[in-house]
Amino acid sequence: MQTDDPRIFEHLYIGGQWVPSDGSIGLEVTESATEQIIARIPEGTARDADRAVAAAGKAFDAWSQTPVAERKQALIDLADGLAARQEEIALAITREVGMPKMLSKAVQVGLPITVLRAYADLLDTFDFEQEHGTSLVIREPIGVVACITPWNYPLHQIIGKVAPALAAGCTVVVKPSEIAPINAFLLAEVIDDIGLPPGVFNLVTGLGPVVGEALAAHEHVDMVSFTGSTRAGIRVAEVAAATVKRVTQELGGKSANLVLDDADFPKAVRTGVNKCFYNSGQTCSAWTRMLVPRDRQEEAVAIAKQTAERFVLGDPTEPQAKLGPLISAVQRDRVQGYIRKGIEEGATLVTGGPDRPDGLEKGYFVRPTVFADVDNQMTIAREEIFGPVLSIIPFDTEDQAVEIANDSPYGLAGGVWSADPEKAKRIARRLRTGQVDINGGRYNPMAPFGGYKQSGNGREFGPWGLEEYLEVKSLQL
Repeated sequence: MQTDDPRIFEHLYIGGQWVPSDGSIGLEVTESATEQIIARIPEGTARDADRAVAAAGKAFDAWSQTPVAERKQALIDLADGLAARQEEIALAITREVGMPKMLSKAVQVGLPITVLRAYADLLDTFDFEQEHGTSLVIREPIGVVACITPWNYPLHQIIGKVAPALAAGCTVVVKPSEIAPINAFLLAEVIDDIGLPPGVFNLVTGLGPVVGEALAAHEHVDMVSFTGSTRAGIRVAEVAAATVKRVTQELGGKSANLVLDDADFPKAVRTGVNKCFYNSGQTCSAWTRMLVPRDRQEEAVAIAKQTAERFVLGDPTEPQAKLGPLISAVQRDRVQGYIRKGIEEGATLVTGGPDRPDGLEKGYFVRPTVFADVDNQMTIAREEIFGPVLSIIPFDTEDQAVEIANDSPYGLAGGVWSADPEKAKRIARRLRTGQVDINGGRYNPMAPFGGYKQSGNGREFGPWGLEEYLEVKSLQL
């Protein structure tokens, strides 16, 4: 565990330069496993946001006309730059977020590098112009994009917006989460090193109600791409509506994992627990509801209990830790409150609970928790908890399983398990959700990702993500 003096980030990155903020260096970043302050960053202002938007607007014309081959090379250079600093950035994210270091290297930094290279490759084949009858249909960059990003996968969410935006020819202003911003500063350092034209990428840190709202409301911002809570997403959309700009949102989730009667139960349940607890449950697409046949709930509970109790909590910078802390004291208290609510409402506590884990006096740790006999109307089955809490819900028929899965304000992800892949796909087609894994299907970083209902609108990654940053123009010939 490191106990260095806090690192001070004194400047914002605007117009290709590190410049002072109008605000103070007043925001503190806390290490989730030690509760120590590890950094201080600028508390940016609306004026800072305005300066960044102006810089992005000034850079847009030239960048939008930059040949595709040059935009591709910029993405490759950025991927190479991140790869060269992968260890450093992974450790920073581990200390900010709490994900075990080995996973941070592979996921928190490895995935953004993969996404950058994939978008570079996509530019070789993406068709920006098509002829339709007597029309030439052109896809053009939408303009200046405000990217407002969360803390749980901080760099990946930034790159998931910045990579397609730059590939499309847009310029960007990034407002990262103030809880996990160190990685964004390191990204800006890499961007400065590779010589991206001034104003193409800008970084402004600060609070959402100040900097985020200023960007969403700004008349010269053409698009807002937001990832975060549904509550915050609604506010972004309200503020942005006054200027009729495009808003894409990836919001909350309460994803269901349907384990059908003919499934490989040990594999399905173990995978389901792992998917729920990944990143300490701080994943919007986490499978937090496990639906199992009522007459096999006892079997599922036994497997889930055994799997959950194998998670070793501890210092995420050490190799033995399989589960790290939550991001903050606020989040820890919130999750513990949900666990207490589950007990109060009559769910059966299988393992875990609201108490601090033994032997961990510092850090925002929460016991990996499994509930059984959960009714889908209970709070723990309705609301996004964002912690290592699994609800096992019994069903009597496959139709009822689908009904329960869809009985949610969210629709982001999910899973279906069956010995018959075709039956699993039929069930998956009935789920009102943006992504479904069939029998633990392999993760595809360039598959479209996004949600139905209150999980948001629009899609990220792959060609679908690129299209979000493009306007369509027709030339009548």
